[in-house]
Amino acid sequence: MERPLSLYELTGIIRNVVEHEFSTTYWITAEVSDVHGRGKHCFFEFVEKDSSGTEPLAKARGVIWSNRWCYLKPLFEGATGSPLSDGMQILAEVEVTFHEKYGFSLNVINIDPTYTLGDIARRRREIIEKLKSEGVFDLNKSLPLPRLITRIAVISASGAAGYQDFCNQLSSNHYGLHFKTHLFEATMQGSNVESSVIQALDAIASEEEMWDVVVIIRGGGSTSDLRGFDSLSLAENIAQFPLPIITGIGHERDNTVIDEVSHTRVKTPTAAAEFLITHQYNELMFVNNLGDRVVTLCSQIISDETLHVDRLLSKLPTLFTLRRERENHRLNHLMTLVETSIRSHKIEQIANLQLLSENIRHIVNSFMSDMHSRLQMIAAKTDASDPIRILRLGYSISRVNGKAVRDINELHAGDKVYTTVANGTFVSTVNQASPEKKNNNSPFNIREGEYLV
Repeated sequence: MERPLSLYELTGIIRNVVEHEFSTTYWITAEVSDVHGRGKHCFFEFVEKDSSGTEPLAKARGVIWSNRWCYLKPLFEGATGSPLSDGMQILAEVEVTFHEKYGFSLNVINIDPTYTLGDIARRRREIIEKLKSEGVFDLNKSLPLPRLITRIAVISASGAAGYQDFCNQLSSNHYGLHFKTHLFEATMQGSNVESSVIQALDAIASEEEMWDVVVIIRGGGSTSDLRGFDSLSLAENIAQFPLPIITGIGHERDNTVIDEVSHTRVKTPTAAAEFLITHQYNELMFVNNLGDRVVTLCSQIISDETLHVDRLLSKLPTLFTLRRERENHRLNHLMTLVETSIRSHKIEQIANLQLLSENIRHIVNSFMSDMHSRLQMIAAKTDASDPIRILRLGYSISRVNGKAVRDINELHAGDKVYTTVANGTFVSTVNQASPEKKNNNSPFNIREGEYLV
């Protein structure tokens, strides 16, 4: 068995092999993470991830020593506008090194900042294309700005100078316009920008009816601090927010994804305040112009109507005369029609009366003839019922105490009976009254000329 090697001896061998086999430099692309400075040096980790962007495929320790970092740092930041930070994709020239104590690392010799700029632009472009494919990119832009903007929800850091500048600009405007602002505090730089701003948006959405617009502002700070606003989730929230959103988070040359999807993008918080002041002033001028136009139109209408009334007044005598003549003619015509109608009606009624008179005369004559015939019949019946005539036929009427005797049972012995015949009355005294029943239904069996007395 050979003598075992010490760790230092083995790592020395590895170092010699690495220095011999990797004697040249290499250009590589990778994402950097855990970027931090130690003294004048810069330390980080190179990472390459799989297609999903979650699982690392390879990792390596990266170092930029001070002799290089003092040159590369201003070059990179000047070109990209951002310091080297976690999540960036870089194109770097590296040399492969191995140290017995510090192990394997890649020493950065040079960095191409144009690659990082392209990667940042690519990410922004991918986010924008995704928003467009989802159909939400222009949603917030399509919202109409309210005619009056007086209630403003502000998303900013409470101690930010930009927020104070915004409020001061609004309150000291030259037109005396009044605005109501309320701060929904959020982190405006660092890794918490996305979640913090979304939380503020959710708070505003819960009381949407209380606000006219939302203003997202941030003042000062480096360009690198804007990276938190290149977020797909934050952009989706802003694009679909129910109120118009005005952004003033960067400088003139900086343009983030949320600037692209917001309703209106301005350069600074002061510019956002000026935008609102100008909008309100324009509306005020519009209303004032409308008032002036209303006054002018009313004056013109009154003038036109006055002239019209004057013309009518000048025409009234002539119109009155014409109207009077027309009405007189109409009345005369109506009188003629009435007279003709009355005359015609009179003739018609006279004819009707004559016809009615003839009908009445005929009806009366017919009625009188009928009545005469009935009277003759009544007279004949009356003559036939005359008591004298009946008595002459041989009948008589017997009375007792002035009452006609109709029943033999009404007679009693000793009653005086007064009997009337056709030519006189005689008196009899009843000795006996005996009723007899006969088959001929006569109550008395009395022959003509015999009386039972």
